[in-house]
Amino acid sequence: MPGTDSPRTPEPAVQVPTRTLVEALIHTDNTVDTGELYAIAPLLGMTDQQVRLCVKRLVTEGRFTQEGRGRKAVLRATGATEQTLGPDIEFVAHAFRQDAGLAPWDGTWHLVAFAVPETARSARDALRAALTRLGGAPVQGGLYISANAWEPYVEDQARHLDVLDHLTLLTTDNLRHGNEHDPAVIARNLWPQDEIADRYQRLASVARPRLRRLQEDTYLPAPQRLTIAVELAAEFTRAMEPDPLLPPELLPQPWPGKQARELVAQCWSLLDKYTGKGERVSLFQLYRDAIRPAVADN
Repeated sequence: MPGTDSPRTPEPAVQVPTRTLVEALIHTDNTVDTGELYAIAPLLGMTDQQVRLCVKRLVTEGRFTQEGRGRKAVLRATGATEQTLGPDIEFVAHAFRQDAGLAPWDGTWHLVAFAVPETARSARDALRAALTRLGGAPVQGGLYISANAWEPYVEDQARHLDVLDHLTLLTTDNLRHGNEHDPAVIARNLWPQDEIADRYQRLASVARPRLRRLQEDTYLPAPQRLTIAVELAAEFTRAMEPDPLLPPELLPQPWPGKQARELVAQCWSLLDKYTGKGERVSLFQLYRDAIRPAVADN
């Protein structure tokens, strides 16, 4: 009928692993209030039993210690957990700098060649996985490529795996893949850009209605704000982890990753603004640190 508001698209549900929920609710003093944990879990479709079993597993694995019982317990993150929390700030910050036009591509390709012997097969497999995680793409057997200066990260991984002597690092600004010279076409052939774009479109569909809710209701109860924070963090991680962070010069435009990250940044800005210091979890600091450098330099 004329004059009535059009129906809104329902907010997409986000699947959040119970372990992710626990880690997302770590406060800046490295503790988790289990009362807060049990209050937010049902908002994410989790049962008390799921939470109890997850807490028990995390304590058994040595990732947390527990003081007290039930909803009045306090979990404390151990050193092993502290080192693996949240997004990798350097890479997230680099993505936002790229979005802001502050990290233009210099036309240099960075390559890693390796010939790890069969006797170190497990290290070789781990190296391949690490190169992929760092945004590299296989060109052919034992040769991976990146558009970013990844050498320090590659060397760290190789040292950790004790295979640095088997690596050769090189750069070039004159690359041909088959008969193709165009860098953007080469990038499209080497990396699954359609799949990565789909993940960002999904992230945008999750962030957009939650941003509208944060804009329209500045008095959302703390559990609802934290629920939004956890959902955004889970979906943001799913989108960012497989992203090689190709320079904008190598991507189709407009690139959905830029739009999705802008929406997430707006959400985090409002979450940070309307959440009291005593209610903040470490996620707020992590994302604020990642997003601010690009904003400050722009």
